[in-house]
Amino acid sequence: MLRAVGLDDDDLSKPQVGIAAAANEVTPCNMPLARLAAAAGRGVKDAGAVALGFSTIAVSDGIAMGHDGMRASLPSRDLIADSVECMAYAERFDALVTLAGCDKSLPAMLMAAARCDLPTVFVYGGSSLPGSYHGRPVTVQDVFEGVGAVSAGRMSPAELDELERAACPGEGSCAGMYTANTVAAEAEALGMALPGSATPTACDPRREDVAYRSGLAAARLFDAGIRPSDVLSRKAFENAITVVMALGGSTNAVLHLLAIAHEARVALSLDDFDKISRRVPHIANLRPAGKYAMADLDRSGGVPAVMNVLLDAGLLNGDCLTVTGASISDNLASLQVPGPDRQVIYPIGAALRSDGGLAILRGSLAPDGAVMKVAGLDVGRFTGSARVFDGEHPAMAYVRSGALRPGEVLVIRGEGPRGGPGMPEMLAVTAAVNGSGHGKDVALVTDGRFSGATTGISIGHVAPEAAMGGTIGLVHDHDQISIDVERRRLDLVVSDAEIARRRALWTEPPAPAGNGFLAKYARLVGSASCGALVGAPECLPHPSPPR
Repeated sequence: MLRAVGLDDDDLSKPQVGIAAAANEVTPCNMPLARLAAAAGRGVKDAGAVALGFSTIAVSDGIAMGHDGMRASLPSRDLIADSVECMAYAERFDALVTLAGCDKSLPAMLMAAARCDLPTVFVYGGSSLPGSYHGRPVTVQDVFEGVGAVSAGRMSPAELDELERAACPGEGSCAGMYTANTVAAEAEALGMALPGSATPTACDPRREDVAYRSGLAAARLFDAGIRPSDVLSRKAFENAITVVMALGGSTNAVLHLLAIAHEARVALSLDDFDKISRRVPHIANLRPAGKYAMADLDRSGGVPAVMNVLLDAGLLNGDCLTVTGASISDNLASLQVPGPDRQVIYPIGAALRSDGGLAILRGSLAPDGAVMKVAGLDVGRFTGSARVFDGEHPAMAYVRSGALRPGEVLVIRGEGPRGGPGMPEMLAVTAAVNGSGHGKDVALVTDGRFSGATTGISIGHVAPEAAMGGTIGLVHDHDQISIDVERRRLDLVVSDAEIARRRALWTEPPAPAGNGFLAKYARLVGSASCGALVGAPECLPHPSPPR
């Protein structure tokens, strides 16, 4: 069989490196990956090993947004991880290079690497450049917000059409510090990707060089016997959380780091995110909370420049091993990255806010926790009247109808990992709220999740979710909901006796029927507070011992 794919006698004595690429033509995010996989293969070959490529699925989150297709997005993460594991296990690969572009394919590749524990290097496909609309840079975030602006009469349909045509000018993932770019930065901070590899855009010629050098590195990791279990330590995950907080990254980072840590058999919980958030300042002025895009961060020194600021402040574990075979500190020293430019990257002493870009909230409405992006948010407390929706679509219809009023808290429930099923993102709703001019006077609370492009008073991942008997399933219209960011509280202002009365009347919703992937996902998935892990319904404070 191997002779038939082109290997000769000499090749059969060499290590075999699987090149796993989530390449497809259904989204610009994944279009560079086939080209980059070929470059990685050349690197593997030049290092004296054999490259064998294969593909995985990858959902386009942007295209799946706002309709039932979004329910497939988060489950695709586990399908991709399973498929890479399956191929690596069946073909007995010696090492891996994994390439990803759109949101869920990135954590999936890192989950697979941790699970297989073969020498692995991760390669990101790169972000797109921002578009240009009337002389200002725009991204897909502006388009989603434009829908709300049209509903509120603040933009014409013709203007929205012009904006939509300009927002995504070419290949690459969404241009701001949204989910794909957040996880790419995580991979660098974890030590699973080459230093400086997260920020060059998809159209940058450096991308092929990154892929080539990643192929070289994967073969060398095999020779050195360095595996993901050597890289993915507890300190490495602390570094990744620290970088996410400093960047003001996506709320999805919480789900994905919890899932990757589980596969790496490293104990990690929401409490770890909260502790690190309280001591790490937000220093990167990046969209959606700020002004600049991933390409601007690249020009300012990329993720290494951010990590260097954090290392100098004693906020990063510099001794962690990386896929270069050297430590974080050694990698940063060799790069000679620039200092803060005070436009994109701020010094610690002049941070955009003194704590991190994400906050973990708990309270009577979220006993097991909830996640909120606080980067760019100047609202510390909010109390409002609940407007309850069983699902995203009726909430979107309400926002677009123009009925939204200041002081409301939109509660969207039944959209958790099990209840959705699939825990869909709510970018269409949050962007419509913001675009309608209510980004600071209306809140949104959901057991679903958000896009990295979400802004405003938006709280997601509420756990337990409604389908698992969570308090969010007991909220009534006009109940008072209290949000206190400083105290990290999310409370339903209803007496314990009344909550108990409502709970006694609650009935579990029926599970999806059939044997399709969403039905199987709903039966097997656990809580968002544990990373929405398939096959791990309960949080595991003490995972299995490392291999």
